[in-house]
Amino acid sequence: MISLKHLRYFTALAQHGHFGRAAEACAISQPALSLQIKELEAQIGAPLVERGRHIRLTPLGTAFAVRARAILQSVDELADLGRSTGNPLVGALRIGMIPTVAPYLLPAVVRRLGDCFPGIDLRPREAVTKKLIEDLGTGKLDVAVVALPVSEPGLQEHPLFDEEFILVRPLADRSKPVPSSEMLREMRLLLLEEGHCFRDQALAFCHMTTSPQRDLMEGSSLSTLVQMVGTGIGVTLIPEMAVASETGRAHVSTARLGAPRPSRTIGMVWRKTNPLADHFVQIGDMVRDEHARLRDALAAAPAD
Repeated sequence: MISLKHLRYFTALAQHGHFGRAAEACAISQPALSLQIKELEAQIGAPLVERGRHIRLTPLGTAFAVRARAILQSVDELADLGRSTGNPLVGALRIGMIPTVAPYLLPAVVRRLGDCFPGIDLRPREAVTKKLIEDLGTGKLDVAVVALPVSEPGLQEHPLFDEEFILVRPLADRSKPVPSSEMLREMRLLLLEEGHCFRDQALAFCHMTTSPQRDLMEGSSLSTLVQMVGTGIGVTLIPEMAVASETGRAHVSTARLGAPRPSRTIGMVWRKTNPLADHFVQIGDMVRDEHARLRDALAAAPAD
């Protein structure tokens, strides 16, 4: 009989494409994993995996993997259904955040969740939007905090707040007029590397569909970008929530851009089939509260 254990081991193999890595992810030995896959194939009556130097799924294995993931997701949601009837929330909660939000809100949100739900086993993850959406779809995450919209048919979107983009420029430029979006397009603009949605939003504000190589400089984090600006080699845009953390010790100045000011909407997304929606709304309220606290702190800070 095909068991859930068979399905979990096979989906791990399908994901990693390697017996060793799949076995490590499942916390079992490689021979044990191989035996489980062979047992599954015996139950099916046909091979699911092409074994060789590289592991490939057979056409049947590819179709089987899709069904197996759907079954496992449904099983996880059955467990969530039981949790949704309880109050307070208990058990594992896998929450993801994009890198331009996580450093500024996640620590406070984790503390709030621990205080409000003592029985929760929080498992946070930071990743770019594409990865978070993939993990929601495969059931590796329960909920994620991202920039909206994501426009995925199977996901529920729950807006939380809007925030502006702030211009960061060298301290020597603090008395200069604030550049327009057209002027920014002609300046040396420092951006996050490919894969970050904030990069795409900044390019859109500057009406740049592609990045001119002579002017573009990239960084892997907002902190890196701000420190690079401090050396005088360019300017950048950062979300308002990052200002207090990233600019305090850098040799930079900040300014609000003119209308129409660039902004983004931050919200939560989860699978429409997940029965924990009411709890996710509660968590969203906590994220919104922490953002408001940061915003108020920024408003109270002296202008640079």
